[in-house]
Amino acid sequence: MIKNLVRRNILDIKPYEPGKPIEELKRELNILDIVKMASNENPLGPSKKAIRAMRKAISTVNRYPDGSCYCLKEALSKKLNVSPENLIIGNGSNEIIELVTRTFLDKDEEVIMSEPSFLIYNIASRISDGMPVMVPLTDFKADLNKIRDSIGPRTKLILIDNPNNPTGRSVGEAEVEGFLEKLPDNIIVVFDEAYNEFVEREDFPDTKRYIGRKNIIILRTFSKAHGLSGLRIGYGIASKEAVQFMNRARQPFNVNSVAQAAAIASLRDEEHIANSRLLISEGKRFLYNNLDSMGLRYVKSDTNFILVNAGRSAKAVFEEMLKKGVIVRSMEAYKLDDYIRVTIGTMAENRRFVKTLKEVLTKNDRSSTKSV
Repeated sequence: MIKNLVRRNILDIKPYEPGKPIEELKRELNILDIVKMASNENPLGPSKKAIRAMRKAISTVNRYPDGSCYCLKEALSKKLNVSPENLIIGNGSNEIIELVTRTFLDKDEEVIMSEPSFLIYNIASRISDGMPVMVPLTDFKADLNKIRDSIGPRTKLILIDNPNNPTGRSVGEAEVEGFLEKLPDNIIVVFDEAYNEFVEREDFPDTKRYIGRKNIIILRTFSKAHGLSGLRIGYGIASKEAVQFMNRARQPFNVNSVAQAAAIASLRDEEHIANSRLLISEGKRFLYNNLDSMGLRYVKSDTNFILVNAGRSAKAVFEEMLKKGVIVRSMEAYKLDDYIRVTIGTMAENRRFVKTLKEVLTKNDRSSTKSV
């Protein structure tokens, strides 16, 4: 049997399960009007400038892409005020996570992460034969004191999604400063800031300023605010030395030419990012008000999604909403059995979510009353 030939650490991994494509769900459920509010995508879509750049780039896909992403690094360098040598570009920020574990993690070295946090942290660590160490969140955000207390002689990496996925909460400048001050020099800290464009708190840490002082790697993405999820492009910011070593583990031509062109154009469209942020901010407050009126508990978010306590089986709520053409995310995989996560959409999508959630919860309440 092939199973007998698989590496031990791979056998222990539960694969990441993405949702089904909308077209497949339309066929299965025989529903034409489906809204997807499950994957934290930008409901506005990509910038028009990015779309024009993609169309132009398509004509040259017979050529290999720029393996060094030179032009994109130059554009990011000016935007972020860092050297191009501090940047590494990946096939989504997911690939940067894999490059970090592949480059720095030796067998049975420990990787500290919050629980829950982005599921790929655990998977990437195990693939590289590392040992995940799970530290519970406190008040739905990373507990940096507990994380520091969990450091042991075999700790190599600490992965912090700030803001956290799936809760949406972030830690501030003072917390990060205090945490890093006492951090041993032989540990690498990865700050995953996939949702940084949506954070409204004024004290969100500028982690770039720690590069060179500590072993810091920052992850960013074009999937969220820029609306380029389908192109799979993200980047890391780190010391020049760290980038050089990660490039040894990186596949050549890992980022396609269409994605590079779109990312460069999107960086130039500040109005699109501003409009995206405004849409999310207004939608967030609309959903807060409606969730309050429904008496539901939720976590106030620094992202483009909200974690909602449905007060009952999240899987059941997810399935009932799916039948009505509204896709949200059940949080069972994150051990949050009563929670769903909803991506903030357009106002029309937000209204439909509220209407559908009310219908599903009311139906469940009636069923419970009858069974009693």
